[in-house]
Amino acid sequence: MITKIIDYKNENANDFYELNIEWLKTFFYVEPFDEEVLSNPEKYIIDKGGFIFFALQNDEVVGTVALMPTSKKGILELTKMAVLPEMRGQKIGQALLQHCIDFAQIKNLEALLLYSNTKLENAIYLYRKFGFKELELEKDSPYERSDIKMLLSFHN
Repeated sequence: MITKIIDYKNENANDFYELNIEWLKTFFYVEPFDEEVLSNPEKYIIDKGGFIFFALQNDEVVGTVALMPTSKKGILELTKMAVLPEMRGQKIGQALLQHCIDFAQIKNLEALLLYSNTKLENAIYLYRKFGFKELELEKDSPYERSDIKMLLSFHN
């Protein structure tokens, strides 16, 4: 069980990179844009008004997730969620997702947006369980690997 979820600190930059690179290599491949963002989380996420969170177990980072600003004010993209391979199946992703939803509601955001791939059945199931609804995927989707776009709106 995770002990707590913390905000991003510089000393966790490598954890953010390593968790996400492992996940991408396991399920897909690392796109050049992934490498750039993961290597520079402050530049691409934090400095642009985004947030990164880490799940800790016994003070060890076991998972991460990011909320990145989108072109629409009040909508953040839920992205870069990854959990250590040996810790998967322990509801860490669920805890990170709930943290992001609670955070978004506290910040009075309009919605959370995400891009995923339908081969990640467990993730898609989780997103639907938490209320995300499928949207039409634009032709110029930001990720080559994404084949589904989902939105969780807080103000219907």
